[in-house]
Amino acid sequence: MKLVGVVAALALSAQAVLVADVLVLRDGRRVSGTVVSVRGSTVEFEDEDGRVRRYSRADVRSIQFEEEDAWDDRRSPAGRAALRQRTVTVDARAGWTDTGVDVRAGQEVAFEATGQVRWGPGRRDGAAGERGSPYNAGRPIPDRNAAALIGRIGASGDPFFIGDAREALRLRGSGRLYLGINDDYLEDNSGSLRVVILY
Repeated sequence: MKLVGVVAALALSAQAVLVADVLVLRDGRRVSGTVVSVRGSTVEFEDEDGRVRRYSRADVRSIQFEEEDAWDDRRSPAGRAALRQRTVTVDARAGWTDTGVDVRAGQEVAFEATGQVRWGPGRRDGAAGERGSPYNAGRPIPDRNAAALIGRIGASGDPFFIGDAREALRLRGSGRLYLGINDDYLEDNSGSLRVVILY
């Protein structure tokens, strides 16, 4: 891979791209253009001259997108190559929170959650929820930790467990991603979880 040639070509270009993605390399160089794909350990990137180049993920520090939040490899759980990230607040009193993220079946999505929710007298937990919770048929996922972070695809999709896991989840459905907490009675809840979605 000849990164020097790509950077030199960009430096000689007379026209600047006004709106573009920016590939930030670990050696400090920046390449403007468009992200084509991220597959495994390879980033495919089309530069300003229309040439598609492949970069090793090990050589890429971050990708700054023209409209979306930037992906930063230093923030990715387990070094995961997420193309986008979005931060949402999941209110403990809300049934479901619309993340504004649309996903497709088979897509891998990771979550980084911080914060705590109060979900009953003397009960306070983070994204993992109450470990060892008894079965409760009223909860969205009756046999999983109470008050844990959960998700669903679409307004009526089946809920799935997230908790505080940092590894990426492979989603089964396509549509809008919603987040909530695994609780059957929300009115006495307080607090929230701050969730970074990497997708």
